[in-house]
Amino acid sequence: MVKLPQNQILKGDCIEQMRSLPENSVDMIFADPPYNLQLAGSLYRPNHSKVDAVDDDWDQFDNFDAYDRFTRDWLAAARRILKPTGTIWVIGSYHNIFRVGTALQNIGFWMLNDVIWVKTNPMPNFKGRRFTNAHETMIWCSKDKDARYTFNYEAMKALNEDLQMRSDWTMPICTGGERLKDETGSKAHPTQKPESLLHRVILASTQPGQVVLDPFFGTGTTGAVAKRLGRRWIGIEREDKYIKVATARIAAEPEASDSEAIAHTTPKRKEPRIPFGLLVERGLLSPGTVLVSPCNRHTAKVRADGTIISADHRGSIHQVGALVQGAPSCNGWTYWQVKSDLKNAAVPIDAFRQRIRAELH
Repeated sequence: MVKLPQNQILKGDCIEQMRSLPENSVDMIFADPPYNLQLAGSLYRPNHSKVDAVDDDWDQFDNFDAYDRFTRDWLAAARRILKPTGTIWVIGSYHNIFRVGTALQNIGFWMLNDVIWVKTNPMPNFKGRRFTNAHETMIWCSKDKDARYTFNYEAMKALNEDLQMRSDWTMPICTGGERLKDETGSKAHPTQKPESLLHRVILASTQPGQVVLDPFFGTGTTGAVAKRLGRRWIGIEREDKYIKVATARIAAEPEASDSEAIAHTTPKRKEPRIPFGLLVERGLLSPGTVLVSPCNRHTAKVRADGTIISADHRGSIHQVGALVQGAPSCNGWTYWQVKSDLKNAAVPIDAFRQRIRAELH
């Protein structure tokens, strides 16, 4: 049985290397494939300095058919090693992402989102003959339509100041101290991605300890961020100069030793169910305690059996909350509050539920 290599860079062709790995062994794949930019000649700024664009051999293909064959081959190899519960992210520009998207669907992946990375500091359009390219697109897919994949919704919401994370992500391109340089002071890699982008991708779709693979590893952004977040990683790269930079970069990254720091917020639906009556049994709320609604508009009394009673209604905290408002439903945990002794401030009854949940962990 082939053993899965972990926390190392595999040198060679990405298709051959992925074909050598065990089937259904990887939890997430992040791929930044060649964009096939089709650049015609050199590009210069208005001050006549040359733009350090992508003109490397690895980005050159004879025609679209050759690029499509390459795309189908590496995606098929990636799908074989992806676990049934895993997901794949592929990033690209308008030069290639639509062709990649077609290949993803034809091979059997199921699209979950297209995420737009809006660049706050994009490279200007020096010729002035088209719009400035200010974004790239990431396609996020599960292995198939019915897959039970990982999406850390609560973590993404927390990262976005308790608002649902949208599919347009605004962040700068890789510049300044984060931009890796070679011995000559030039960019170590022309398309180095910002760590903030990989942080969000890995945090959204993996759990600590899971395996993240990058088949176009470059200077190792995926590996560095995965290590920082307590994930295992595999990189595939064929260029020695990139392997050298990535190896040194990841070695300098400290291990994620604090398990609590890298743990995710538990989704509400996976938290232990705490009935309201347990608060009464535990003495956190006594029979006869008066609950108040926001703005003190409605009141209700706690009963010994875990129900509550208002002037006209009785039932669960959710039922009575809905009835007093004339609403079809109500989350009683967040609607009802208890007056505290501290300056008559009101405390949501959900605070008592969270106290019990904390004791259960």
